[in-house]
Amino acid sequence: MASGPITPDQLTEYRQKGYTLVRRMFNPQEIDLLGRSAKQDKTLDEHAFGRDDGRGKIVRLSLWNHPGDTIYGMFARCESIVHSAERILDGEVYHYHSKMIMKDAKTGGAWAWHQDYGYWYQNGVLSPDLCSASIAVDPATRENGCLQVIEGSHLLGRVDHVLTGDQAGADKERVAAILERFPLVYVEMDAGDVLFFHSNLLHASAENTSDKPRWSMICCYNAARNNPYKESHHPRYTPLHKVPDSTIIEAGLKRFADSTEDVAWLEDKKDRSARGLEHQAAKHS
Repeated sequence: MASGPITPDQLTEYRQKGYTLVRRMFNPQEIDLLGRSAKQDKTLDEHAFGRDDGRGKIVRLSLWNHPGDTIYGMFARCESIVHSAERILDGEVYHYHSKMIMKDAKTGGAWAWHQDYGYWYQNGVLSPDLCSASIAVDPATRENGCLQVIEGSHLLGRVDHVLTGDQAGADKERVAAILERFPLVYVEMDAGDVLFFHSNLLHASAENTSDKPRWSMICCYNAARNNPYKESHHPRYTPLHKVPDSTIIEAGLKRFADSTEDVAWLEDKKDRSARGLEHQAAKHS
């Protein structure tokens, strides 16, 4: 069963660095069920779309707004994750969205340096009171394109973002200056580890040049008090019904007995995260 929410020391680390890495938050059975469910899920694959990294490589992902009752939803709603998000954001949270990042062997592209709030600001979210929980489905190494973060960069506020391929990338000149003053950290993870990180933390990942895949599921949460002031392709406040950690295995076993799905997939044409910047650029040109 999952190890429980983050500790006070981990919360302090999060405040100082913009992230905290929880080792073995999920046990091998839980992660094995998630990995097998995702990689054998034809519907997940059918709803995947690509994001050009600006260098000719594609990053594949599937994205959904409401957690549902499948194994994906049980991870996003489980007490260990949600209680951690509540501690980080100091109050009630709701599920902003989840996504499966599919960095396949030899082909998975890069993610440009960015802040999640660089996207989400465009959605009418007034403050960066959001956090993400990145669950390692596969081991993440430097060779297969693990996450890179700039420690402490969340304290600098929101950086301007521009389009890089199909992605919103942070101002390259400013990122270069930040890297001269703040530590660059390669976050290598074992399957079952979880990285919690701030929406203003600058992060990126290189392409997967290895012969091993790197899949990760990222659950994103917004503070209930930070309800967006306008409609967007991600939801406004919706009550989140937490579930015991034990439901992960129950849902995973059910997944292989019953293939029916309950996931509200977000289609490529409706994902306006980076395209909002394209519209902003057109407006000011």
